[in-house]
Amino acid sequence: MTLLTESRKRIVPPRSAPRPSPLARSAVPPLAPGALPGLGHAAALLRDPLGFLGSLSPHGGVVRIRLGPRTVCVVTDARLVHTLLVALAHDCPRGAVQDTLKTAFGDGLLMSEGQAHRDRRRIIQPAFGPDRMGEYLAVMHRVTEERAGRWHPGQVLDVAKEMNHLALEIVTRSLFGARLSEDATLAFHRALPDMVKGQIVQSLYPTPSLARLPLPVNRRFDAAVRVLNQVVDQAVNGPTESPGSEDGPGPSQEGPGTLPALLRAATDPATGCPLTEADVRSEAITMFGAGTETVSTTLTWLLDELLRHPEVEARVLAELDEHLPAGAVPTPAALARLTYTRSVTQEVVRLHAPNAFLMRTARVPVELGPYRIPAGTELLYSLTALHRDPVRYPEPLAFRPERWQDGGGGRPSFLPFGAGKHKCIGEAFAWAELTVAAAAILRRWRPVAVAGSRAREVVWTTVQAQGLRVRLAPREQRAGGSRRAARGERTADGRGAASSCDEPATAGRCPFTGAPAASPASRPPGELHAAARRHDDWAVRHGLLTPAQLPGYRAYALQELIGQAFPRTRGTELDLLLDMLGWFTILDDRFDGTPGRRPAEAHALVDPLISVLDGGDTPPQSRLLDSWRELWDRQRASMSPAWRARAAREWRECLATFPAEAEHRARGTVPAHGLGLTDTMRLRRHGSCLYPFMNILERVHGAEAPAALHADPALHRLRAHTADAATLINDLYSLEREERQTAAAFNTVLTLQRARGCTRSRAVRAVRDRVAALRRESEALRRDLQRRHPAGRWYLDGTRELVAGVQAWSSTSGRYLVPDDGRRR
Repeated sequence: MTLLTESRKRIVPPRSAPRPSPLARSAVPPLAPGALPGLGHAAALLRDPLGFLGSLSPHGGVVRIRLGPRTVCVVTDARLVHTLLVALAHDCPRGAVQDTLKTAFGDGLLMSEGQAHRDRRRIIQPAFGPDRMGEYLAVMHRVTEERAGRWHPGQVLDVAKEMNHLALEIVTRSLFGARLSEDATLAFHRALPDMVKGQIVQSLYPTPSLARLPLPVNRRFDAAVRVLNQVVDQAVNGPTESPGSEDGPGPSQEGPGTLPALLRAATDPATGCPLTEADVRSEAITMFGAGTETVSTTLTWLLDELLRHPEVEARVLAELDEHLPAGAVPTPAALARLTYTRSVTQEVVRLHAPNAFLMRTARVPVELGPYRIPAGTELLYSLTALHRDPVRYPEPLAFRPERWQDGGGGRPSFLPFGAGKHKCIGEAFAWAELTVAAAAILRRWRPVAVAGSRAREVVWTTVQAQGLRVRLAPREQRAGGSRRAARGERTADGRGAASSCDEPATAGRCPFTGAPAASPASRPPGELHAAARRHDDWAVRHGLLTPAQLPGYRAYALQELIGQAFPRTRGTELDLLLDMLGWFTILDDRFDGTPGRRPAEAHALVDPLISVLDGGDTPPQSRLLDSWRELWDRQRASMSPAWRARAAREWRECLATFPAEAEHRARGTVPAHGLGLTDTMRLRRHGSCLYPFMNILERVHGAEAPAALHADPALHRLRAHTADAATLINDLYSLEREERQTAAAFNTVLTLQRARGCTRSRAVRAVRDRVAALRRESEALRRDLQRRHPAGRWYLDGTRELVAGVQAWSSTSGRYLVPDDGRRR
């Protein structure tokens, strides 16, 4: 579903004679590999739509796929997509996805073709003229300020839901001059997912008659259509307000500039008669559906990316301070000066294109580049896949607003609003709405991500952002504060402008040092999710988890930690790392129970595992032991005796920390009560499994680090710093979870509070300062080691990536999520 549809180009009338192009000499598009009997590629498309569509471009600019009995051509080349939308627009009208909505809502702008489409856009065009933009900006600003003003400090916000409500209210009050009741707003948002799901499912039916069967998905779709029509009727026929009104709804007659007024005053050129109420409703539902879901999804991704990249947020705020004073109503001229903010919104739209895929149908035989497309062929293209093409966008999965500056960004392949006669009529409206809404929210509030509640992609016809929850903190209202943050200056209390001493986790930036979080590694779409599925199968097959336990375990998102910490690892090595981490996590969780307090149980679990490292022939005792034996064999395959000895020693030290901690709990010599801070840190250093994962750098790299590097005392200090920094970072993010455990937690923040009698804020600040010092000292050690051992640079860089990976993952994983019990923290 595109935002809206529009074209300024005159349509060339159809030719009376066939074109002379030699179709017989054109190529038949290749068939994508992996088709299953009977299903074709449907399973792959449904399982991982973005990953599957993104994998097709190496096979050709147009690739055939099979969806059950149907054959669909996927256009993977941006130039050919542009040709499809512009030069072949008349011969290739919209396809099955849009036809589903046409049946439900009529032949409006979104669904119409040919002369009917041109006539309707001429009627609607004045509603999106530049002379109206000033009014719209004022309404956008006022609606966002009102909504953000109802939030309160400490409130946890479901961002996707809130942005949906905001976008719907902006459309309703801007284009319709009306206000919806709260019940109507909730009904709209409940119905929209069922309409979208029904739209995609019905478009995949082998015959349209299946849409008339009383299947659950069809019933939900029909019910959603009825609800959406009722909501639209309320907006079209209910009380209205003038565009500049501050006093709420006015008389029931719509204002002269509203969309319903334009439609009701218009005459249908084809009949000479006024448009019917069905026509008015059809256009209204287009504006509601297309102008709400995609914009709200993009706003959600925008906030999520700013959380991940606080240095970008600081630059945006600095630019707003300079060109759009706080409280001022935005104007088109002011928005034009926000060049960096525009780059940010463009990068969000590129990386998170709202449309997963769209379709066209060839009415006649056509040529698309070198390919012959027979009449009746359905053509599918994915804006998400096009915008993540590594050929046109280097590091396609990295969020880099700077790629849009100085004329960059690969504009010929950037098609978020389409092209040709169906290009979005509301493009300028949408860009303005993104900027105005984000500016008003960020000026008032500083969102802080709730652990384990980051945005995730959910794909239907649109790529929705679900799961992002943030806790609201008031934005400091000091003049120049944003500019200081953008330049990295310190505030009056000596802290960085973007940091907070009272919160253990500030998402997107290392909450302890102010350093930006690492950008996600550039990987083929869906690679980490595919690895996670293989790991789930491995864990269930080895009896480590039951299928019923998988949903909670998946919330840990361990594949994201591996993806961040080992950004260049692929294939079987990626599977090895994920199985290692998953196995250790499952073992670690066992010690949250009685083995963590009873030394005998701890030894019964751990001693057989250590025996495997010592080469003992331990008989099968447990699934944990059997899976460990397999993992150890996979780790040491093809490695030297020196590497195996080093890895075995460090796994042995890691595993031995579990019974050691249980002994301390049993004796009462927990941290700060019989166990000093230095000894606690030494115990935690080895218990974090960072040493084994530093060793595995060599296994997955395919080469061992130079022996001279391993013998260098400076490397021993660097490895200790790496383990300590990762452990302390983990302590801050896991603080709430460990505080609620019954067993005494070996957490540095809690230890400092007990040992020194200090407040939580002081303990957190001390840990932050220590992490900052470890980072500085580690960089100095790396420079020194690289000078003496240049051949080992990859290993030294890998230690840095490990810490960055722990930081990035800890801020998003559900492993440390504590259920919100309503208390203000």
